[in-house]
Amino acid sequence: MLLVIALLLFATFSQSPADFSGRWTLDAPVVAPRPAVPGTPAAAAAPGDMGSGWGSSLTIAQDATRLSVEYVFFSRYDAQPPLTFVYPLDGSEGKNVVSMGRGEQIELSRARWDGKALTITTISRVADRGAKPFTTEVTRKLWLESPTTMIVEVTRAGVLGGPSSTTRSVYRKG
Repeated sequence: MLLVIALLLFATFSQSPADFSGRWTLDAPVVAPRPAVPGTPAAAAAPGDMGSGWGSSLTIAQDATRLSVEYVFFSRYDAQPPLTFVYPLDGSEGKNVVSMGRGEQIELSRARWDGKALTITTISRVADRGAKPFTTEVTRKLWLESPTTMIVEVTRAGVLGGPSSTTRSVYRKG
């Protein structure tokens, strides 16, 4: 009996974390058709999905200390580099700065392993012109369903009294 417990503990602790490195492409989400509502534009009748919050095509680099996610957000005519987010894998807080239309937005993130899944929690303070600043929280949980399939489940905490939401995106490697 002790031998079985020792083997189970060894197997649990000897598991290496998942390696998400590679080029990933988002699977097109399956959307159930909704009938058009008279007097409503067709686009308004389709359900919305914020997805992973990352690009439809992304590159992930990972080593023992950090995970970096890079994707193209701007068009080539904008002359902007791809967005890159770096997350420390040791539990320490990481800081990413994003420059968008409202100036710099600072995102503070912490990543933690839960078995072979990686959970990244990001806090952002949003200062809107003329409105009171508010804080948002986004939690992404990544895991490999297979060596070529990555799932990114995102939970966005409710903002300004709104409900929280969870989405799930499937990426394929290659």
